[in-house]
Amino acid sequence: MQIDSFLADTREELHDARTVTSHWSAPVQALSGLLRRDPIVRMYALEMFQQVPRQHRVVSSIAELLEALELLSTRAPEYSSDPERANFFPVSTLFVYMMATPAGQALFRNHDFNDCLRGILKSWCLYLDSPESRDVLHENDNGWLCESSCERHNLDEYLIPDASDPHWGFKSFNDFFHRQIRPECRPIEEPGNSSVIVSPNDGTLYKVALGVKSADLFWIKSQPYSLHDMLAGDTSANKFEGGAVFQSFLDGRNYHRFWSPISGTVSKLKTIEGLMFSNAESIGEDSTAGTYSQGYMSCVNTRTLVFIESDDPGIGTVCLIAVGISEVSSISTFVEVGRHVDKGEELGYFSYGGSSVCLIFKPGAIREFTIDSGKAGTEVGTRGVVLRAGQRIAEH
Repeated sequence: MQIDSFLADTREELHDARTVTSHWSAPVQALSGLLRRDPIVRMYALEMFQQVPRQHRVVSSIAELLEALELLSTRAPEYSSDPERANFFPVSTLFVYMMATPAGQALFRNHDFNDCLRGILKSWCLYLDSPESRDVLHENDNGWLCESSCERHNLDEYLIPDASDPHWGFKSFNDFFHRQIRPECRPIEEPGNSSVIVSPNDGTLYKVALGVKSADLFWIKSQPYSLHDMLAGDTSANKFEGGAVFQSFLDGRNYHRFWSPISGTVSKLKTIEGLMFSNAESIGEDSTAGTYSQGYMSCVNTRTLVFIESDDPGIGTVCLIAVGISEVSSISTFVEVGRHVDKGEELGYFSYGGSSVCLIFKPGAIREFTIDSGKAGTEVGTRGVVLRAGQRIAEH
């Protein structure tokens, strides 16, 4: 199994190279301090290690957890042409079995523990934004610019700053990760037709839900959308009650920038610092480190809300939610309140990691979703449909 292969490599590396604690990064030292002074957090951590099945256990002590986080968060991830090891997110893979334990479910929802993890991820993001992180951007077999990676990631569809440069002109690993697509590869469908709504991102469909409620039990197995929680208590939640939610998932191979699905004016921007490694207990074991919990994550994870007032009064306000999943440590936006954006105009991007995007529509805004549909009722989306930014997904 690909997860176990990665974890076995990590376990072996931890045994081969022990980190001197005085050389730990400040965020890892902050987590160390929390685990020393807070007995409840320490209790959950120790129980979590023991609850992971022995064959999947990479760390068995707090010291090993800190060493693993220091190791993984101070380097750029290497590419592997082996399909069993390609496109991994190292930190979420480290946590995948821990997240599924009863103690892990509690620990990853602890605010202080979560804040420490956020500090580690933000520090890692700074490294991945730096020129030093380009050491994995090369054409050798384990480089992100090798022939295998070019094919897997469709790099021919992207703008390459300088193909003659050893790093192809990318300034950092994150610069490569959120690289720009060639405009001709993602045309905007009917840009002048305000009744046509387009996908804001590349990815795969997770769910389309109709008749969404202002408040719902988002943690149960079906993960119904809860507008009050998705919008973090914003007063506009009631305006969307009875409307629709469209959600799609971006994996490591996708284009990681998101666009406006409509033409209109940005009326509000809001960022919520939430969870990163928590999943819905109701879905059971999830070897994907939480991607089966995207409905739940839209209510609790770190996310940015972009409210857009459509040029078409029949559509009204649309809210785009950029949701960070696993080790996404940064969601960047380019727009400000009051700015008019065209359909298909770039709003922002995700730094390294997995991510998800939701669109929330008012009742009556959508006449028809034009993607493939499944069962009738409150869920009409067929999970797994491949989406491309700019393609038609709905009509008013």
